Amino acid sequence: MPPIVIIGAGIVGAWTAVECLDHGREVVMVEPAESGGRQAASYGNGGWIMEASLLPVATPGLWRSLPSMLADPRGALTVRWRHLPELAPWLVRFLAAGMTGERVAAIAAARHNLVQGARNRYAALAREAGLEHSIASAGHLFVYPGQHEHRSEALSWDTRARYGHGFVPLQGEVLRKFEAGLGPGYGYGALMREGQNLPDPGGFVAGVTAYAVRRGATVQRARAIGWRFEGERLRAVVTDRGEIEAAGAIVTGGIGSLALARAAGDRLPLESERGYHVVVREPEYRPRHAVMPSDGKMAIAMTPAGLRVAGQVELASVAAPPDWRRIEVLLDNLHRLFPAIPRRPAADRLDRWFGHRPSMPDSLPVIDRCARSPDVHYAFGHGHSGITMSPGTARLVARLASRLEPEIDPAPYRASRFR
Repeated sequence: MPPIVIIGAGIVGAWTAVECLDHGREVVMVEPAESGGRQAASYGNGGWIMEASLLPVATPGLWRSLPSMLADPRGALTVRWRHLPELAPWLVRFLAAGMTGERVAAIAAARHNLVQGARNRYAALAREAGLEHSIASAGHLFVYPGQHEHRSEALSWDTRARYGHGFVPLQGEVLRKFEAGLGPGYGYGALMREGQNLPDPGGFVAGVTAYAVRRGATVQRARAIGWRFEGERLRAVVTDRGEIEAAGAIVTGGIGSLALARAAGDRLPLESERGYHVVVREPEYRPRHAVMPSDGKMAIAMTPAGLRVAGQVELASVAAPPDWRRIEVLLDNLHRLFPAIPRRPAADRLDRWFGHRPSMPDSLPVIDRCARSPDVHYAFGHGHSGITMSPGTARLVARLASRLEPEIDPAPYRASRFR
């Protein structure tokens, strides 16, 4: 029997390959570059494993503040205005997703179904793959100027509490002792002890892919560009290096999934939340925990290469060149958070990165079969939560592709919600 082809060897693709192997499938992974390499969104993210990541990006009332947010070139969310006409349909759906409390609660429930148990699944896979050293478990620390600013995010914290995710409050000197290098502008902290992170997310992805190969999967260095169908049955995945015979395929190609979905009959509102990070080598202060400041909204954590500051959402066309001024914004926020780190470290101490977070407007991925054939399935559009959602996504899509009863309701992730 021909193999099932996993298109994309990022974090979702790597997990999906393992799940398909668990179902006894022959697996071929198609990826044009090294798994976990700099080209991948998996490489550049903050690496947080956070089961409490439940709210959509859009929440009730955001539409009121969106114009001022978008007008601020140094804000955590910005739009390149000349791209606004082509982004407008996505933005309308984005705002609609968070328009009511009922809609937000439904999205939070669907996100919970995907992320629950992620920590245990990561621990189990790390043991199996010999990657135990690749997970850090010091917790996630959210810091605010004061308790008032923390209360302003009550919807997020109340939602987390409803699903059993509590926090430890830290104030004043207690917070200073806990994370000594914090700047004077932060007087309140919320520690989530359950938080974990991948200090080297790209390395972890490469390790999982290598584990899949040891179990019998193969990797082909190619770019998938289309399909060959006979009737409604898939016969081959077409790549820039020829055809790969296939009994099935799962598209986990991040932002590159859009063209493949169109070729399979689906026009889906997938956009890139263009993300940036900077790594400061040999930082003057090394935080003990993964930290997120309320004003900068950056995921900050130590990596083997230095202190990584990941964040910023820039909306523009996929082909638009990076705006490296976003790195200056990250460094400004980092200096305010940890004043010991200079506002402008020497250039030879900095490693800049830019990439594409594939995002659906309702902050839920598409996990479903395509319109053209029951042999092609989608698993993409995870936005900021690909690390945490990948175990649940992989388990669901592997069961769907193997015609097995899913363990969770797949309805919230169906492609048809946008048709």
